[in-house]
Amino acid sequence: MAPPLVALALCMLTGLAPASAADGGAGLGDPYFPTDGNSGYDVAQYDVRIAYDPARPDHLTGDTTITARALTDLGRFHLDLTGFDVSSVTVDGRGARSVAREGEHELVITPARELRKGDDFSVRVRYSGRPVGGGWHSLTDGGFSVSGEPHAATSWYPANDHPSDKATFRLTATVPDGWSAVGNGRPGPVTQDGAGRRTFRWYEDRPLATYVSTVAVDRFTVRTSELPDGTPVVNAYSPDALIDPDAEALQEDIIGFLASRFGPYPFSSAGALVLTGRSGAGPADLETQSRPTYDSGLFDVAMVHEIAHQWYGDSVSFTDWRDTCVAECVAQYAQWLWYEHQGDDVDRDYYLPTVEEHRADPAFWRVPLYDPGPGRELDSALYARGPLMLHALRRTVGDQAFFDLLRAWPAEHRYGNASWPRFEALAAELSHQDLRGFFTAWARGTQVPPDRYLYPAGLPRPAAR
Repeated sequence: MAPPLVALALCMLTGLAPASAADGGAGLGDPYFPTDGNSGYDVAQYDVRIAYDPARPDHLTGDTTITARALTDLGRFHLDLTGFDVSSVTVDGRGARSVAREGEHELVITPARELRKGDDFSVRVRYSGRPVGGGWHSLTDGGFSVSGEPHAATSWYPANDHPSDKATFRLTATVPDGWSAVGNGRPGPVTQDGAGRRTFRWYEDRPLATYVSTVAVDRFTVRTSELPDGTPVVNAYSPDALIDPDAEALQEDIIGFLASRFGPYPFSSAGALVLTGRSGAGPADLETQSRPTYDSGLFDVAMVHEIAHQWYGDSVSFTDWRDTCVAECVAQYAQWLWYEHQGDDVDRDYYLPTVEEHRADPAFWRVPLYDPGPGRELDSALYARGPLMLHALRRTVGDQAFFDLLRAWPAEHRYGNASWPRFEALAAELSHQDLRGFFTAWARGTQVPPDRYLYPAGLPRPAAR
């Protein structure tokens, strides 16, 4: 047998993985991203250790240990990682028999001994090099941030990169003095090594989906406070970001308001990453778990949406990428609820004018909200029509059943995953109504819903044309 590092070099050179008795497969079978994730194991925790020097902004050093349980016998298994030079891989402390790269992001690992179904195991990957991928964003002053949807994690650590495999998360980040590293969860101790470097630690003790993990390094101004129940709030601002104490107070008001609609805030920390000078494409605002990412400042519309995701999308994540409406449609409707809380009339000010504007526009209704199709998992239809559908549902089932639904969903599936069809079923259970026609028209339809679904429960129909 070749020594582990020799086998690693040979396999990575050829791009071929050795044959094995069992393989979790190159993907979990997501209809939109079939090679994402691996079905052969379930991750319990990520322990991600990185080092970064802004003087060398095209380089990251990483050392990640993944703790997992085998769901089947595994002669080899896959991790998702984009780019980087991998220097070593160990499984349960023993050098891997071989490691190969396949496709755009597959790291194929053959352990020294086959893993048996039910085995708990750990895999440690050491890597370094130039970060690539859509989740990596350079900041103008030399720092960086990582965020993005549907993919970001593989830009900085190896992962089982699919929302259905959630895990707790530990981050240890070493940076030069004068710089700070901020991640998900609660802050741990900050230590100094005497060589001009500081190490920051963050702990997310509730399972997260990989795409809502984050880290950012900048010359942050960090402001801390607490929610009324003692939950720590950590807000980190890039040097040119807007720091507004009134907006910080509003952030806490929004958390309280959404808790009144969705149930208790689900995480042990809260706050924000407020970034400036961010490169690259993708959403500038994102619901990175427990600490959403924002562009330039804290503004109520963005905060309501991203904080709503802490319940819908983060605590309860979707089962696969067909189900994004269960996160995005609800977060968008949360903005309407916030406006209503401020005194607006949702029927008159939002729902009816939007329906009237688009009734005769076939393009507006063309993309279904459930299973919108590959490449459309975050289609604008979810944001434009999602709140319409939810408001029509509210008018169909009544406020009591509707708000019972909004609270029951995060309680029933807390820290887990659930699908949009399950959301439909729960709505029917709680309302004691047959909603199949409603959801067929609104969530699966590709044309304007019939009037009985478009104008339910007393909503005035427009005059005949």
